[in-house]
Amino acid sequence: MKVLIDACVLYPTVMREIVLAVARKDLFTPLWSARILEEWARAAAKLGPVEEAVARGEIVMLRANWPRSEIDADQYLESRLYLPDPNDTHVLAAAISAEADAILTLNLRDFPRRLLDEHGLTAVHPDEFLHNLLSINPDAVAEAVETVRQTAETLSGEQQPVRKLLKKARLPRLGKALG
Repeated sequence: MKVLIDACVLYPTVMREIVLAVARKDLFTPLWSARILEEWARAAAKLGPVEEAVARGEIVMLRANWPRSEIDADQYLESRLYLPDPNDTHVLAAAISAEADAILTLNLRDFPRRLLDEHGLTAVHPDEFLHNLLSINPDAVAEAVETVRQTAETLSGEQQPVRKLLKKARLPRLGKALG
């Protein structure tokens, strides 16, 4: 399954790390465009130059670790698409260009089901997506989440209970299932 990941899922950190940890378990193929990665960097820049530099470094690592995941959106296709939020047409164009199966996003309202159906796509919230993958491959998802939890604990120097960490990361269903 090929899944285009929207910038709002790549940034914040814990959500991104869990999604990518699950992808590393070969449960899906992650996709993004250069424009999506740039949105992530610009969102981080709003917190300051250090945060932007960290995001840009993480983007370099992401590209190195996933060299086949960055796709080019068809510009002509993008100009023909309409979404409630015109700033999201590039995301839809990238998903169509990549022949993705789904768009992983927090902004479900911005991707009307009827329009996505025309292109064989669905939009799915990361919590629902990960929860569904948990039901299919519980060990792989649990291992991925545990790896991220341990890293968060090491970096923060504080205990990070799974349920609390995932709730804060906007993944409450997954947290409840694992906690």
